[in-house]
Amino acid sequence: QVVADMREKRYAQEGIGSSYLFRVDHDTIIDATKCGNLARFINHCCTPNCYAKVITIEVQKKIVIYSKQAIGVNEEITYDYKFPIEDTKIPCLCRTESCRGTLN
Repeated sequence: QVVADMREKRYAQEGIGSSYLFRVDHDTIIDATKCGNLARFINHCCTPNCYAKVITIEVQKKIVIYSKQAIGVNEEITYDYKFPIEDTKIPCLCRTESCRGTLN
């Protein structure tokens, strides 16, 4: 967590507007900010059509995105980021009927 926090601050100082950090478990956070596949651009939604799950293949943990329903051509893929609750709120822009209003 300490390294992730330092990277977030450094990215802000470098003018990088968004960081792509994914918590795998209590001790591991994957940083796809500067290097990663297109899944890092999957947006949050309060009523998502997918969910993220961490699985173990042999001894390596992987993040897998599973569909919750049929997804049409050109339909956006979304999942709930499940950010921890914090005092400083991040506005949610999903605009669904059941939007919580914030990501955290």
